[in-house]
Amino acid sequence: MNRRNRLAAIVAGAATAVVAALSAGFLLSPNAGAQDVSAQAQALWTNPNTAAARWVAQNPNDSRANMIRDRIAETPAGTWFTQTNPTGGIAAQVSAVVDGAAAAGAAPIMVVYNIPNRDCGGASGGGASSHEVYRGWIDQIAAQIDGPAYIILEPDVIAHDCYNSTERAQINASLSYAAQKLNAADPAVKVYIDAGNSAWLTPSVAGSRLQAAGIQNADGFSLNVSNYRTTEESTAWANQVRGIVGSGKTAVIDTSRNGNGPLNPPNPNDWCDPPGRAIGKFPTTATGVAGIDAYLWVKLPGEADGCAGAAGQFIPDLAYQLANNAGSGWPGQVEPTDPITSDDPTSDDPTTGGPSGDCTVHIDTVSSWNGGWQGKVSMTADEAVNGWTVSWTWPGGQSIQSSWNAQVTTSGSTVTAKDVGWNAAVGAGQTKELFGFVASGSAADFDVSC
Repeated sequence: MNRRNRLAAIVAGAATAVVAALSAGFLLSPNAGAQDVSAQAQALWTNPNTAAARWVAQNPNDSRANMIRDRIAETPAGTWFTQTNPTGGIAAQVSAVVDGAAAAGAAPIMVVYNIPNRDCGGASGGGASSHEVYRGWIDQIAAQIDGPAYIILEPDVIAHDCYNSTERAQINASLSYAAQKLNAADPAVKVYIDAGNSAWLTPSVAGSRLQAAGIQNADGFSLNVSNYRTTEESTAWANQVRGIVGSGKTAVIDTSRNGNGPLNPPNPNDWCDPPGRAIGKFPTTATGVAGIDAYLWVKLPGEADGCAGAAGQFIPDLAYQLANNAGSGWPGQVEPTDPITSDDPTSDDPTTGGPSGDCTVHIDTVSSWNGGWQGKVSMTADEAVNGWTVSWTWPGGQSIQSSWNAQVTTSGSTVTAKDVGWNAAVGAGQTKELFGFVASGSAADFDVSC
């Protein structure tokens, strides 16, 4: 069975099954997210094994857990590939992400970050031992890609000025090679060479450096990765850069932590875990702005820049502050994506049963629109639950179109959902959101006994 057919089989047979565990060796990001701002948008994958998701699962009774879960762990974000020879091999790590996203009918956000002398030896320093090794590493990644993906190529390397002319020429050649190789992996792949941010380079310098780095081989460029510049400022800057590299090249903006903009007035650490910042726009591929392909969460909120902790270290207080600072209205009105494939397989013999102990399951409406709605399923447990299966019958012809963080089957108007491992536990006396879904029909709110 070739790779494409194998992935099709995974999607057809696995409903919303997701990868339960990914080896260490890259900075993890997001879950099977189907939230977005347009019914025509591309579904983006939420990795269920991020540091934030693991922390929430391990600390369900922590006062910060619900906020971090609802606003960070359950939001699609980037999976970072940062090691040449990680445990299990780079091919296996990429395959796990590609297969998990395919099973969820969604596109992963993938961050390729391993250029030699990465970050100029700074807090995120490292990278491949040579450009020859780096290009072989890119070949291995490209060989595993099948289906849609948003690939961010080497954050900040364009913006850094620590390289001499020879090093810059080698970097440009490798970026051009990577863009071409990754773009050729599948027609649905989109590759963006990172261009730094609007505070670091003028549009003319950014445009010139992107052209030297082979922007012609990419779909466009990314900006504001791991930074805090506002979406409005970033959009204006991106359009100026597009005027230099060509209007056919588009941009994606990292909105993961720019909800309050940059620290004002700035100080030397305005880019390094500045206080008072907030998560920004929910990730979407339907921005409504010409030339901006997507607002993406590339950096994972809660993972340090290198000041609050080691670069990439998950810090619960940092995550909570970013989420809480966004205010009660975040993320505003959101509507469903149009998944690549349906993750609503039917079965004549669905799993039945429920969690042990007395509990109540709540079906709640998150948002609605003409002909459809987004819902969430929560459980209130009188006794501790470790492993759950919940089931209900729709009252008025509703039907689940896509879901995340659960294995879902349907039989007629009956829905049965099972945990995916990491979200199996519900503490005694706790109310916990189990999973989310997008459904057709009229919105519904009701309770179901376990």
